[in-house]
Amino acid sequence: MSVHDVGGRRRFEDSEFTLRIYPGVIAEGTIYCPITARKITSAAEVIEQVINRLQLDRTKCYVLAEVKEFGGEEWILNPTDCPVQRMMLWPRMALENRFSSEDYRFLLREKNLDGSIHYGNLQMWLQVTEERRRMVERGFLPQPLAKDFDDLCNLPDLNEKTLLDNLRSRFKQEKIYTYVGSILIVINPFKFLPIYNPKYVKMYDNHQLGKLEPHIYAVADVAYHAMLQSKQNQCIVISGESGSGKTQSTNFLIHHLTALSQKGFASGVEQIILGAGPVLE
Repeated sequence: MSVHDVGGRRRFEDSEFTLRIYPGVIAEGTIYCPITARKITSAAEVIEQVINRLQLDRTKCYVLAEVKEFGGEEWILNPTDCPVQRMMLWPRMALENRFSSEDYRFLLREKNLDGSIHYGNLQMWLQVTEERRRMVERGFLPQPLAKDFDDLCNLPDLNEKTLLDNLRSRFKQEKIYTYVGSILIVINPFKFLPIYNPKYVKMYDNHQLGKLEPHIYAVADVAYHAMLQSKQNQCIVISGESGSGKTQSTNFLIHHLTALSQKGFASGVEQIILGAGPVLE
């Protein structure tokens, strides 16, 4: 086996997948709970994530079940079974369209004191959740609450784990900016994202910090308009480890500031400032 094969296989093992766990009557307000898992993630670890996400009663015992057709037989997974490995055996149509006639799903079930599984009426519940999903899509019911917070100060339980989990969840959605009050946290995506064009410059022009999705343009805009109103110099501190993207963040700040000062028109001033950046560094 070549080194390339070993590296490729390791990357595949570390790849993350999204599992949709349907809690049914255990959490009636939730159609499904998306859980990020790897190929080696066990069913017990997935259940623990669902309990944390949905804030379920920890005094009860839960199991994960796999169903391969609408209202069909359920296969209870052992705690050491790996749901991602089982999902990879599903047909492509089941993976691409979760609401198809071949209704492959993972269900969360409650285990009774005598060891039996409390199933409830699976077919009726699936029909109700499908109708609720259609109502949400048509605007007759509110959208499910967001699972992440764009300001870490709004986390209901603020600790290192919830903070990192929130940043990780946003990063997977390519939301690299997150506020902590008036502080902006940036995670380097190591790729270009289409969020720096003139449309975003105009969008964040003269908006209060926190009214729109976190963005470095919002910080630049607040500093610029504070300078105009107070007629005093403003300072933006950029801090981070080597390779974290401080230089690129500086470039985005300069781009937005020059665009505001030139009322959106391109200017040679921006290129002169950006060109002096490497020399100053």
